[in-house]
Amino acid sequence: MSTETKKTAPFEPTWESLRKFEAPDWFKNGKFGIWAHWGPQSVPMFGDWYARFMYVQGTDQYNYHYKKYGHPTKVGWKDIVQMWKAEKFDPDALMDLYVKAGAKFFVSQAMHHDNFDNFNSKYNRFNSVNMGPHRDIVGEFRAAAKKRGLPFGVSEHLAASFCWWAYNKGCDKTGKYAGIPYDASDPAYKDFYHDNREEMAKIDPNNPWSGGWYTENENFHKHWRDRMIDLIDKYQPEMLYSDGTLPFEQYGLEVVAHLYNTSIAANGGVNQAVYTLKESNPDRYNIGAADVERGVQKDIFPKPWQSETCIGQWFYDVRARYKSFKQVIEMLVDVVSKNGTFLLNIPQKPDGTLDDESITLLEQIGAWFQVNGEAIYDTVPWYTAIEGDLKSEEGMFNEKELAYTVRDFRFTKKGDAVYAFALAWPTDGKLAIRSFDSNRFKVEKVELLGYDGQIQFEQTSYGLILTNLPEKPPVSNANAFKVIVKE
Repeated sequence: MSTETKKTAPFEPTWESLRKFEAPDWFKNGKFGIWAHWGPQSVPMFGDWYARFMYVQGTDQYNYHYKKYGHPTKVGWKDIVQMWKAEKFDPDALMDLYVKAGAKFFVSQAMHHDNFDNFNSKYNRFNSVNMGPHRDIVGEFRAAAKKRGLPFGVSEHLAASFCWWAYNKGCDKTGKYAGIPYDASDPAYKDFYHDNREEMAKIDPNNPWSGGWYTENENFHKHWRDRMIDLIDKYQPEMLYSDGTLPFEQYGLEVVAHLYNTSIAANGGVNQAVYTLKESNPDRYNIGAADVERGVQKDIFPKPWQSETCIGQWFYDVRARYKSFKQVIEMLVDVVSKNGTFLLNIPQKPDGTLDDESITLLEQIGAWFQVNGEAIYDTVPWYTAIEGDLKSEEGMFNEKELAYTVRDFRFTKKGDAVYAFALAWPTDGKLAIRSFDSNRFKVEKVELLGYDGQIQFEQTSYGLILTNLPEKPPVSNANAFKVIVKE
């Protein structure tokens, strides 16, 4: 029975209860979403984790901050967030771009590790309505998404903030300001910078990437739970993304149950929400959808899952080299063939606009979907996802642009149609797809999406042999053959 019509009993905040979760159809079928990983860390236009590394002497962010804004003993993160104005932020125009690019859902960052909320938080005075833009960023994004019929999600990165930001309690080791505490030691701002000196013991002073991820401080656990419930109650998201495993055990279970039960109450007894978490243990990811940051699964995954990546850095970075259209599309196809959903971040500039390179890439993606969308949306995995010599390495932070050859294919399925994505195009007008061997399937028809000509084919025990292919394919990368099969 479809999850669109199946009534869901309210969830209890227990592992046993939450493991009864089933992914909603919009998540299983939509396959492609856009993420606005946007906030005050876009202001310096110097990439991700700026609010942390500006407090680590010797890093690029520290040096840049010192020269552009002043020393962090005097000009700290509390001052930078006030500079975020989002003066050209037009959520409707952005959402039109994303829909045209083929997105079937949208996710807005609610707060990052810098403890700044992009909405009018009940528990945090440092938020985008009180200061900076003086706008409800999450609310405006939600309204624009809903106007276009898109499921709406939010990402939370708060759970790691208490540990992640322990660096702000430090000081320079050398130079003019050696030994002078950074501005975050001012007790007037401990609600924003956290009262987290206990976490400094976990830091290796010679390794700026060291430190814990989730704190053991139970007061913060409760605070995180309250912030999440406030967020869910305000926006009733269809997705909640946590930047890590389930935070803080029982408190995390309470949040996930509240997410699902809120959706059940709002949707006539049907849960339309999904919680995504970075987890490889099936006993734990089964409460939602496993998420792989900047990477993929090795093969077909037993449950719907999510891969998320960015075309550059998570926050806008003038130094960034963006992914090519080829890499983005090939990653999308690889993910979908393995039962996954692909979430792509397009970094916004501090004023809320996109640069020309991002807009061009979105237009390319949209043009590709115009031809090949039927091979992505509403599909399921075939008996195999992969054919060929090159396979993406599984796991987080393993994404690479691969030099595929004419032997490499990915597959999806819808009804009696199997879609075979050719990841390289032949120069001799011929392709052989071995997965369609005649001992297992009978191929009745072959089409090339976006091409009006007939494709000649022969099926043998070796596979499906395609001939008279056009010299120029319909799209530049990942062309899809629609193969009607009888098993």
